[in-house]
This record gives sequence, C-alpha cells and structure tokens, in this order.
Amino acid sequence: MTPDFPSAADIASMPRTEFAFPGPLRDRLVAAILDGSKTSTTGLLVDYEHAGEPLPEVGLRSVVVDSDDRPVGVIEVTGVRVLPLAQVDLDHVLDEGEGHSGVAEWRAGHEWFWHGEEMRAALGDPGFTVDDTTLVVLERFRLVADLRHRSRTSTV
Repeated sequence: MTPDFPSAADIASMPRTEFAFPGPLRDRLVAAILDGSKTSTTGLLVDYEHAGEPLPEVGLRSVVVDSDDRPVGVIEVTGVRVLPLAQVDLDHVLDEGEGHSGVAEWRAGHEWFWHGEEMRAALGDPGFTVDDTTLVVLERFRLVADLRHRSRTSTV
C-alpha cells in the first residue's frame, strides 16, 4: 500500500460519491476516474439543495461507487467553484474526461442528462430545465486510491 492508501476503517467512514445514475453512463464515468482521464465533474446547485447535502470542500475524501454500489475508488476534492452554467470553461470540460471537444458539445450532453426523467424525478420537478443562469457546482478531484484490487478479506 502507498502511504496515501486509506485503511478499511477509513473507507468505511467516508461519504460515498455516485456519478450519474446506475447504468452505462455511471460505468463510463467511473472507468474514466479510475484511468485518470476524469478529474472534474459538474453538478447542479439545486440538486445539492434539494438533497440537503453540503457542497464538497477541498480536502474532502469520498468513496466512488460503481453501478452495483461497490466501492471502487477514493477521490479527494482539490477545487470547488459555483457559477452560472454559461461560465463553464473549456479546461473544466476537457478535465471531465468524457470526450467532449468543446463547451457547446459538453453542455448539450449535460442538458440531456439534467432534463432526463431520472434527474427530474430526483429533483421532484417534472418540468425542470436549465439555462445560462443556472448555478452549477464545478468540482475538481484527484484519485487517491483504486480499490478494485484491494485485499479480498476487506470488509468494505
């Protein structure tokens, strides 16, 4: 283990982080985190507010779970910004590691997700839409540990 590798007790005490909803999109996002190509993500401020969850803070470590709710990695937040959707920059888009080459393409993909039935149901708003002024949470993170190959005797 590396000095940064968290113990089983550390992992058990960390909050869990879910990217998208379980299924193919989550699987792709988690794979990108684990291969190092995804080092940023974007969430809706209203989603945090609706869920009653605090915004991520620099230094926070959390366990990334896959579509089967298995812990597969630990990430640490390295930066957080809240700004209007229209101000998302290309560096953030590229660091999301989803293959988007421009902000417009990235935004179209994210709007598709945010306007989807699952997201609208999660927000309790079947007509939810975003626009240029919608506040988004831009989070940067680093992969601290890949948990896929940890000891089979782990209880986490």
